Amino acid sequence: MKSICRDCLHTADTPVERCPACDSRRIVRHDELAALAIAHLDCDAFYASVEKRDRPELRDKPVIVGGGKRGVVSTCCYIARQYGVHSAMPMFKALKACPEAVVIKPDFSKYVAASEAIFSAVRELTPLVQTLSLDEAWIDLSGTERLNGGPPAFQLVRLQKRIEDETGLTVSIGLAPNRFLAKVASELDKPRGFSVLGSDAQALLAPKPVAILPGVGPVFRKTLQSDGYATVGDLAAADVRDLVRRYGETGLRLHDLAHGRDARAVRPEHERKGMSAETTFNEDLTAAADLEAELWPLCEKLAAKARRDGVASRVIVLKLRRTDFRIVTRRVSLAEPVQTARALFAAGRALMAPELGRPYRLIGIGMGEVHDAVEFPSALFDSPEARVLKTETAIDRLRAKFGAGAVVAGRALKG
Repeated sequence: MKSICRDCLHTADTPVERCPACDSRRIVRHDELAALAIAHLDCDAFYASVEKRDRPELRDKPVIVGGGKRGVVSTCCYIARQYGVHSAMPMFKALKACPEAVVIKPDFSKYVAASEAIFSAVRELTPLVQTLSLDEAWIDLSGTERLNGGPPAFQLVRLQKRIEDETGLTVSIGLAPNRFLAKVASELDKPRGFSVLGSDAQALLAPKPVAILPGVGPVFRKTLQSDGYATVGDLAAADVRDLVRRYGETGLRLHDLAHGRDARAVRPEHERKGMSAETTFNEDLTAAADLEAELWPLCEKLAAKARRDGVASRVIVLKLRRTDFRIVTRRVSLAEPVQTARALFAAGRALMAPELGRPYRLIGIGMGEVHDAVEFPSALFDSPEARVLKTETAIDRLRAKFGAGAVVAGRALKG
């Protein structure tokens, strides 16, 4: 099998441009189509797509899901993206770029329900599903051919069609021999796409900028470029010993990724959507200094746990409970993943600033959509966060040896 029609599911043993059964041009074709089993599924502009599904009058309008003028964009539809709007953009900049956009406050209960509908269908095919967030996951379909009535590629085309028919939402799928290439593939043809990478992957990756590699954020990208590694092909051609000498274990991982190699398994037991720490006050607090004094130890506690568990996150969530027991939550997506108290505190304090002026009875800080730190080791390698991480990791060791009171961090860490 080298071709599958995404409309009628007709298969062919040769790569075809047009389906011989229904005349559709929506064909998945690749010489290795029947041999690949690792997939990455990504919902298209998820929050915005849910809103458009539920409000058909918004179908042809630019839609932004996010907070008020002082908030940020959670996600936006593809129409809004044509104006330059993107996730994590400050809302005032997004509205300046696209003043006619319809702005909708996030409704996470709807998004969770939609996510559960999508991934319950995925888990009917295999238990080997590792979710990254509400809207994306890796899937391992190895050995499921007889159980599910066809090779993984066929199952995924059928799954994509089923999700669209049953939920009214579209997903893009990448199929490849490993997790890294599957994720790259899923980005090649969005929205509603299906792309395949096999032994042709290295040639496709070679001209791509190094930023396509997981863990290469803005800071590390500049470092690589200044060292002469502007493209993935530059890294692939480099002597691995030189990369290790420059970047340590990260250099070895970069070399493997540049050659399309990734030995990580799909691990459903490592699923974790978030982690948090919170405290309820004996008396209601209003002053910024008092709230910050409660926030800092929570940041230390959460950061230490993140380091112990080997995870990090770009998504920081602040939780406040008012005296009328209403809960206020605010979140921000950072440019780089973090796992230090200093970074958590800085983000939490910024999120709290607009909410000051009323009393609160509880405060909490959380990390949403956490990943294994190995997902982005280089983002933590050459940045201000990396330098703070070294200090806080040293403090972890001292506290483990001499007790929690061995080192008391000064508020100079507020940054």
